[in-house]
Amino acid sequence: MRALAVTARGASPAVVDVPDRAPGRGEVRVAVEAASINGFDLAVVAGYVWDRMPHTFPVVIGRDFAGTVDAVGEGVENWAVGDSVAGVNTALELGAGPIAEHIIVDSRSVTAIPDVVTAVQAAAVGLAGVTALDLIDALNPGAADTVVVSGATGGVGAFAVQLAAARGARVVATARPGGATEFVRSLGAADIVDYTGDLAVALRAVTPDGVTKVVHAAGDPAVLGSLLVANGQFASVVGATAEQVGREDVTVTGVMTSYTPDKLAALLEQVAAGQLTVPVAATHPLASAADALSDFGSGKLGKIVVTP
Repeated sequence: MRALAVTARGASPAVVDVPDRAPGRGEVRVAVEAASINGFDLAVVAGYVWDRMPHTFPVVIGRDFAGTVDAVGEGVENWAVGDSVAGVNTALELGAGPIAEHIIVDSRSVTAIPDVVTAVQAAAVGLAGVTALDLIDALNPGAADTVVVSGATGGVGAFAVQLAAARGARVVATARPGGATEFVRSLGAADIVDYTGDLAVALRAVTPDGVTKVVHAAGDPAVLGSLLVANGQFASVVGATAEQVGREDVTVTGVMTSYTPDKLAALLEQVAAGQLTVPVAATHPLASAADALSDFGSGKLGKIVVTP
């Protein structure tokens, strides 16, 4: 089958032929209709993970996927050929990613796509949506909270803005002026500040009483931590520590994404109900999938999706 893969250390990603197989016991094979790009994929392509994660070349790129079940393995009773499903490939060994014509996964790892949700939308929610959900669950914001979302124009941040606002919080987002500002405002941010200037001054101007919670997907943790009120909460998805935040009177939580099909299902139901917007900036056919990686790195507003 055709797939976007890295064939050796130092090799550039390219669309090549890779081995395909039938699903084994408990597995399903999905004909991939959409697969989205995440920051992790750029780390794989850059070779940052070769010494940290087991891998077998060719390494097919990608984590998020959506498509149609086209074969089921022995013992699979919860899915049938023709079912529309989405999931996140969480395998610790790199090799069989979903930016390909097919992916084979554990049948328990996927969830059904609601009828009104497209494969592109379902794939774009994936890892970014679940990560945002984990961040917001860690903070548990409500109507009394002012939540800063730093990195609001990225995939995780764009979903975090919406999820925090949906729980009644006042959301203050960071973004460049212009299109990026309008983008996060459309997602439900009450205030937007320009992170390219003096961020602390800009944030204090709109939150003179301080903020109660911070979603940290980008930016200087010390600057953001300085804005928190006593007993505030700081949740980081990029590894910020209490020492980096520099406050002893706030709670700092490092969030490691914990994907489950139930979490993805809940997010897709929100999409189906019109309660969650899936911002997709661009789609690419498999033949030009390498361009999707470049698009992601260019800072486009919204998710980048490959459509095999």
